[in-house]
Amino acid sequence: MAPIAEWLFLFLIFPGLLFTVVVGLTLCWVDRKVTALVQWRAGPPPGQPFWDVLKLMGKEVIVPAQAWAGGFLSLPFVGLAAAVLAGTFVWIATTGMAPTPGGDLIVVIYLLAIPTLAVILGGAASGNPLGAVGSSRDMKLMLSYELPFVIALLVAVFQKHEIDGEMVAAGTLSLSGLMEFQGDVGSILFRPSGAIAFLVALLCAHAKLGFVPFDLAEAECEIGEGALLEYSGPLLGLFKLTQAVLLATLPVLLVTVFWGGLDPTPLGVLAFIGKIVLILVLFVLIKNTNPRVRIDQAMRFFWGPLTALALLALVLAQLGL
Repeated sequence: MAPIAEWLFLFLIFPGLLFTVVVGLTLCWVDRKVTALVQWRAGPPPGQPFWDVLKLMGKEVIVPAQAWAGGFLSLPFVGLAAAVLAGTFVWIATTGMAPTPGGDLIVVIYLLAIPTLAVILGGAASGNPLGAVGSSRDMKLMLSYELPFVIALLVAVFQKHEIDGEMVAAGTLSLSGLMEFQGDVGSILFRPSGAIAFLVALLCAHAKLGFVPFDLAEAECEIGEGALLEYSGPLLGLFKLTQAVLLATLPVLLVTVFWGGLDPTPLGVLAFIGKIVLILVLFVLIKNTNPRVRIDQAMRFFWGPLTALALLALVLAQLGL
């Protein structure tokens, strides 16, 4: 396969756009099904998230008269493209399909921030006051969770382990390198620093997905979808696809960084799927056992105890714990 064709296949088919969208929408169904079971309901059929997106794709796009049309129309595509690129990098590293560069963890962190920025700017571009409120909330929330999220991921980079009487750190920003390090010394998750960092990263990923109790930007009973209030049809569908792609990316990132990634054996693949489902179930349980918090409460939570825990994990990692 020619290099250009190979990269087009990677980014558009597997493990890129098509694969991450299908996996993400499937996980959305698992999310909705487990939520329904928690609430003693039957839940939707397996294909419901796919039909929901297809239905949106067939509806009319309405651009508000007061909106900045260029940004309003383009930002959903920007958010989806960034999410797909991040997912592709993570899945390539996890599956070992191609060598990854030494700094791909930083690239992934950067790309994962763009979908939220697209929602923020899209809400502001709509010209709707409620959209502006949603954008303001999402901006504050993003400024709150990004710091502990980055620190938690760096715990894996600075994690030290004693090898032949010498303390050696992973010392790499490559996702493949972090997997190799854990293959030699064991999963970082089962160390005190790794367990704390995993918990911090899990809660930050929960907020990055916009799930309850951190769904401040789309609080339906307060600001009626907030930043996404004026979006309809395919544009709203693109935002829904972006969230689905993030749902297919963030759990895999956590497993790769903290839990050893994917072992390419039949038992290893089953274990990998089980880890992803376990993280998804944790997301669902957090959603269904906590009320929505205020923006000031969320900021105090992320900048206070969660950042403190992330820094503690980083210190423990340097001590080899």
